[in-house]
Amino acid sequence: MSACRDDDPRIIGIKSKIRVVPNFPKPGIMFQDITTLLLDPKAFKDTIDLFVERYKGKNISVVAGIEARGFIFGPPIALAIGAKFVPLRKPRKLPGEVISEKYILEYGTDCLEMHVGAVEPGERALVVDDLIATGGTLCAAMNLLERAEAEVVECACVIELPDLKGRDRLKGKPLYVLVESH
Repeated sequence: MSACRDDDPRIIGIKSKIRVVPNFPKPGIMFQDITTLLLDPKAFKDTIDLFVERYKGKNISVVAGIEARGFIFGPPIALAIGAKFVPLRKPRKLPGEVISEKYILEYGTDCLEMHVGAVEPGERALVVDDLIATGGTLCAAMNLLERAEAEVVECACVIELPDLKGRDRLKGKPLYVLVESH
């Protein structure tokens, strides 16, 4: 499901604040830059508010944010809905015992890690990131949470690149996005 189909004027404001940077980080990539969204307090607040409105009252106890931009959106959502925030980080960034999940990217492999014990069996989790492209990172995040026996309720992203069909890889889990970009 995508909020961009709704008639909410906040979506138009959010979309207008996302800068597209051609050929970054390599030729042919049209980078979706959310830093310009963060510079506008109203657009940033509207982004958080739309997610909070969707998830308030859904008994979500864990908001898992994917490094690094999931760390921007996840904590305010977690605070507003009364959930804990669990960071999902790149390798060797978390102290203590972790579980890891490797995944394939368009240009290689990567890995996400989560602290052992950060999530309890049966907890209801929301995965948050800024963007879904091919879906590999979100799948790795869901796998980590499911290995800890959490129930992944939904994935939430500010931006979706629908042409890359990342939604199709999410094992039937719902995806909520605010803005589609082509």
